[in-house]
Amino acid sequence: MNKPVQPMSSLSLKLPKADRSIETYRLAASRTFPAKLEGPLNRIAFSAVHTVADPFADNDPWLSVAVDWDKTIAFREHVWDLGLGVAEAMDTAQRGMGLDWPTSLELITRSVGAAKRRNALVFSGAGTDHLAVEDAKNLDDVIRAYEEQLSAVEKVGGRIILMASRALAKLGRSADDYAKVYNRVLSQVREPVIIHWLGDMFDPALTGYWGTKDLDKAMDVAVAIINNNASKVDGVKVSLLDKQREIDMRRRLDKRIKMYTGDDFNYAELIAGDEQGFSHALLGIFDAIAPAASYALSRLAAGDEAGFHDVLGPTVPLSRHIFKAPTRFYKTGVVFMAYLNGHQDHFTMVGGQESTRSTLHLAELFRLADKAGLLANPELATQRMKTVLATRGIES
Repeated sequence: MNKPVQPMSSLSLKLPKADRSIETYRLAASRTFPAKLEGPLNRIAFSAVHTVADPFADNDPWLSVAVDWDKTIAFREHVWDLGLGVAEAMDTAQRGMGLDWPTSLELITRSVGAAKRRNALVFSGAGTDHLAVEDAKNLDDVIRAYEEQLSAVEKVGGRIILMASRALAKLGRSADDYAKVYNRVLSQVREPVIIHWLGDMFDPALTGYWGTKDLDKAMDVAVAIINNNASKVDGVKVSLLDKQREIDMRRRLDKRIKMYTGDDFNYAELIAGDEQGFSHALLGIFDAIAPAASYALSRLAAGDEAGFHDVLGPTVPLSRHIFKAPTRFYKTGVVFMAYLNGHQDHFTMVGGQESTRSTLHLAELFRLADKAGLLANPELATQRMKTVLATRGIES
């Protein structure tokens, strides 16, 4: 059951504010959520999960990757226990933003193996990130790069999330260019894939994807290509942070194709849907709020839409904070939540990206997580918040 616990009137800490003052913040009454799925779901929900860095590795984080494999797979086990699928080696895992292709493939191999042992759901990202954008000379280079990664993921038994390509964004000038690449690639996949349309707020190198900066025209191109390949497409993940565009696209897709919301600002209402349909989910924020997401989805499946919104609604302000501009730095907030909630023993990130958000940002994240009832162990979270503040020169 989801139930409030007694108010922790004695649990407080000092947090910085924007005016350079320090407030004594008293934690709110928290909530507890089941550690495992309660009941069936009527939405497919993927958590795009992060990679746990190895804090003891003697490497240069900006130049090389060191992964704590045990903790990384353990986090996926946590997500699977909650009835959520894993979207592996995506941008939440810092793919192409610290996580290189060889390490991504090892991650995919390990994750697919772990999923098979428990019959769990995992789809994995395949893209062109091993092809340096400056080395991509023509569309055939892009196609070959996609084919290499598709083959590697399928060889280890993985299902595909077809990621957007920076090289294609550089070279593609028209709808025909995008159709050539996607038609060729999709014709070869063994099983239907999830197409990922990632907006430039997540990755500026993807500006002008689908051959135009006009999003209305871009959607026309995307819908045409996807619908023409409907038998090869399981669904589409849209990450534009634009609720209405997602709804419009959902209504235009072939009825065989699912919409997976990637809107970390408006996911609650998009998943709930309306009389014309709903979105499934493939979300980075479901890494940070997995227990609440699982419980909320189980309430929705049970016909308790009020209970769904009661649980998931309070998480939206936290998500909007974590994903605020520059949105590409959202991974820092996701990993910080994993640290606060005990899924890893350190706040160290692939690529050294623990430095991409300010102390004030992390302090507000703590407040919002507490208000949403998302601190699994408030005492531990409070101590860890104090530790981070101390390392940043703030006495708490």
